[in-house]
Order: sequence, then C-alpha cells, then structure tokens
Amino acid sequence: MTTSETEAASAGGPAGPKPEPQRGPGLASELVRAGTVGLIAAFVGFSSSFAIVLEGLTRVGASRAEAASGLMALSVSMGACAIFLSLRLRMPISVAWSTPGAALLAGSAAVDGGFGAAVGAFLVTAALIVVTGLWKPLGRWVSAIPKPLANAMLAGILLPLCLAPAKAVQEKPAVGLAIVVVWAAVGTFRKLYAVPAAVVVAIVLITATTHISAADLGPLWPKPVLVTPDFTAAAVIGIALPLYVVTMASQNIPGIAVLNVNGYEPEPGPLFGWTGAFGLASAPFGGHAVNLAAITAALCADENAGPDPRKRYRAAAIGGGAYVLLGLGAGAAVAFVGAAPPTLIEAVAGLALLGALGNSLVGAVTDPGDREAAVVTLVVTVSGVQFFGISGAFWGLLAGGALYAAKRRLPAK
Repeated sequence: MTTSETEAASAGGPAGPKPEPQRGPGLASELVRAGTVGLIAAFVGFSSSFAIVLEGLTRVGASRAEAASGLMALSVSMGACAIFLSLRLRMPISVAWSTPGAALLAGSAAVDGGFGAAVGAFLVTAALIVVTGLWKPLGRWVSAIPKPLANAMLAGILLPLCLAPAKAVQEKPAVGLAIVVVWAAVGTFRKLYAVPAAVVVAIVLITATTHISAADLGPLWPKPVLVTPDFTAAAVIGIALPLYVVTMASQNIPGIAVLNVNGYEPEPGPLFGWTGAFGLASAPFGGHAVNLAAITAALCADENAGPDPRKRYRAAAIGGGAYVLLGLGAGAAVAFVGAAPPTLIEAVAGLALLGALGNSLVGAVTDPGDREAAVVTLVVTVSGVQFFGISGAFWGLLAGGALYAAKRRLPAK
C-alpha cells in the first residue's frame, strides 16, 4: 500500500488521487485558498436556488414559518453532512439540497393532507435514498430508468418555471430586464457567477422599488418548526417517488461522476446512505431532500481548491460550515422573498434553472430511437395533469415508460 493510500485508510475512507510531487504553498496560504473556494461554493449554491426551494415548499402547503424552517433545516443538515463526510473520508464531498426536487415541488399543487402530507413524502424520499445506499439492487433499478425519460421528466418539471424571466420582463420591464441583462452579461464571462449576480441585482432593485422595513424582515434566525408527517398514497406516489428519481438522477449520480472525473473514487453506497440519513433528520422540519452536490462540487474537487488532492477536502468542509451559517439566516431570506413581487423572485429562480433545462432537453432527445417516448414524457409532465391527486411528473414517466417498453418489444415498421 502506498503512503497516500495508508493515510487515506487511517482517515477512515478510500484513497483519493495521488498528488504530484511538488512544493506546495504554506499552510496559511493553503487554508486561505481552500476557505475562499469553500465560501464561494456555498454562496453560489445557496444564492442560486434558495428562491426555488422556498417556492417549492410554499406550493406544497408550507406557511412562511414552515418554509423558513425547511430552508434552515436543509442548509444546516447539508452543511453538517459535508463537514462529516469530508473530514471522515479526507475527500472533497460537497452536499446540497435537491434543486430539481425543489423545482418539482414548485410545479406541483398542494396535496391532500397539506404540508404534513408533503413532509411524509420527504421522509419516504430520504428513506429510499438510505435504502439505495444499503441495498444495491435498488440502486441498479434507479440506474436502469432510461436516461432520456428521466431527462424528459426533469425538463417537463423545469420548463414552466423557466418561462418566468420572460413574464417578468413583460410585467415589470425595467426591473425584469435589468435582472436578465446582468445575468446574461456576467454569464458571458463567468457562467458560474451569473445567477448570484442576478440575485444581488434583484435584491438591490427590489429594495429600491419595494417598501420593505426591518419589521417586515423579522428575526434573522428562524425558529425550527416540527411538522407532524402524514403518509398518504397520493403524496408518496405524486411527490416522494418523482422526488427520489430526480434527486438520484440529477444530483447523486452526477455528484459521484464529478468526484470520479477529479480522481476521487469513493464507494457510492455509503455516500447515498449518509446523505439520506441527514435528509431524514431535516425532513420533519420541512427539508425536502439532501444529496450530493453536482455543479458546485467541481469547485471544491478540482485544482481551484489547492494543488494537493489530499487536502482539497478542507474546501468542502469549509463550504459546509458556510451553509450552516447561511441557514441560520434563513428567516430574513424568507421574509424578503415574501415581501418582494413574486414575479421577480420567480424570474431569478427561472434563470437559475435554464442551464439544467438545456442539459435535460439535450439528454432527452439525443437518441432518435428514444425521442418519441421522451417527448411523450415531457408533454404529459408539462401538462400538469393529475389523477387521484398524483402529479403529472409521475404520469409523464409512466406514459413515456409504457411507450418506451412497447417500442422495445414490438418491431418497428
């Protein structure tokens, strides 16, 4: 066993990539670099999608206090999970909430049973993620879902939300156009910072054009709200199962891929299991799903976080700490979003989801043989049809899956 493998094994996790023999910077410089990258990753991750999370929780019945509690629970849970896994494995394991899952909630209607039924669905989703980590056949089943159909379902979830920026420009031309222009301009040079820049501009313009007093913002630190779960068939089928599928397909599996690309090869099962366990802890307080980060994970896993791959875990751990602090300020974020014009908040959320929409559309229609089934999945999902209180995402996947299976069994004519 090599020296690096011995060190990783003694740290309690699989070996990361071997560093190139080189003279690194001093400890203080390394920590500053890791800290800067970790803070940027947390700010980008939080600011890019917290509005989507709040909209999703509100759509499925959360009150303002419950939405604030959910945002805080998610931030604290995923921050603690990132710190725990990064320090335990000595790898840059970045953890996030499920942005596609929040988009799924934002496109859903309130379920029978109110927010308690939604929380019951969150618990089921987290439990399924834990079981995926412990029981390999379930993980293989998720991987067996045709990628074009999973991408088409996600695209159908995202498409209505991504129309919001255009609507904002129509309804509030000056402010809406300014937000879109800043997003486009910054994205031309640094795509990663485009949405955070749009968020900052939106905050400034909303503050300047809307009367929001300190009393409106209320306490910075929200109170945790424990919600009694209600397990209903409609919520489990309409929320939990689609939430589980999009979280695994759009967050956990890509999160593993990002680590692999950067030379880290952790065992996926334990990572899924631990993120699911932290999701179980956050769900009773309104958190919808905790999972591996995909986009911001690359910040902490590549050489931006330091020249020595064995020490990049510090960036992910510091990013986790920043998420905890951001979560403690969730009360003000929720109050600000609640006082701001909904159209503008939805516009920022829509801009944040455009990249995911583009990727999912490409993944859905790339293969000509699967294109028709993918389009059926997309159309049914976008339609928002509901039967027996079950959302369109489930029916879209079911309809597309039926056509996909039929085409596999019957010869083409």
